[in-house]
Amino acid sequence: MTLTAASLRALFVSRGALLEGHFQLSSGLHSPNYMQCALLLSDPQVAQELGEALAALCAEKPDVVLSPALGGVVIGQEVARALRVRHFFLERVDAALTLRRGFALSSGQRFVVVEDVVTTGKSTKEVVAAASALGAKPAGVLSIVDRTGGRAGFDIPLRSLLKIDIPSYRPDACPLCEKGVPAVKPGSRPQPK
Repeated sequence: MTLTAASLRALFVSRGALLEGHFQLSSGLHSPNYMQCALLLSDPQVAQELGEALAALCAEKPDVVLSPALGGVVIGQEVARALRVRHFFLERVDAALTLRRGFALSSGQRFVVVEDVVTTGKSTKEVVAAASALGAKPAGVLSIVDRTGGRAGFDIPLRSLLKIDIPSYRPDACPLCEKGVPAVKPGSRPQPK
């Protein structure tokens, strides 16, 4: 597969992974569209190709790839495979992303964060903060899809295969809520309270 932004968007559409409706995102925001990367990544060949394409965007080879569970786990593993480095994922423990399962970082280790979709950048920033608190050094962020519109506010470079501008709304300003359309929460993070 020749991977361009247009071909990746077409792949999302052909695999039914660019969903239309009324969605509550893990950030709590609402949106008329949802990028369901799990439908793409369920195909091992596609996952490998996306991982290789993301690895090629990496400005420097890191010591380790980090991902937030659950959305970044599969693509993080594929990027790590392409870069020939280890992959660790962080899980929520008492609402905070934490390294578990014997994963450990050393002071000074360089890491990249790999995500499926970056919408607000909240999970990515949590991974960076958790790893930095252990003395590791961030080298960048890689994602299949960047929905931030340049508004994530990272202090490190964000490189993505597809930049897409999909609107999102606070629930109290959501036009779909105003029309009475029920919201669906397809993501893995528990609903915000």
